[in-house]
Amino acid sequence: MPEQNLTPEILAAALQGLEAQRARLDAHIAEVRHLLGARTQEPAAAAKAPKPKRKMSAAGRRRMAEAAKKRWAEHRKKAETAKAKEPAAAAKTPRPKRKMSAAGRKRISDATRKRWAEFRRKKAAAKAKKPAAGKTAAPKKTATKAAAKGKKRAAVKAATQPVAEGASE
Repeated sequence: MPEQNLTPEILAAALQGLEAQRARLDAHIAEVRHLLGARTQEPAAAAKAPKPKRKMSAAGRRRMAEAAKKRWAEHRKKAETAKAKEPAAAAKTPRPKRKMSAAGRKRISDATRKRWAEFRRKKAAAKAKKPAAGKTAAPKKTATKAAAKGKKRAAVKAATQPVAEGASE
């Protein structure tokens, strides 16, 4: 921006003009919002200061604390009376832990061994059905590919080498 002689009068006039433009724009924006059905936002509502928080007196806090203590005392009293009414429940002993007999453990271990033997037998049978040639076929393919690449390289090398004068005739 080029430097000008800006006097306070010029600046004040510019400020008034810009504020007038802003007022016109705000009016147009409010009209469009009204047409859209939106609520209008009044700048005065936004500028209002929030209400100060209400303070409770010391006497009020004391009354609340006493009421809470009274409620908890009542709660504890009910819990104690309920506990005293059921002495039979407290006198019951817990069930003894169940133990497995030696014969039961033997039956379980025999059944587990039998399942694993069947699993291993099926795995061996499946392995025997697979042809052994499947593993050796892959290296043959790669060997033939390598040989084909070698032949191509030799042909390219021979084509790019200069031909001797006596050998061509």
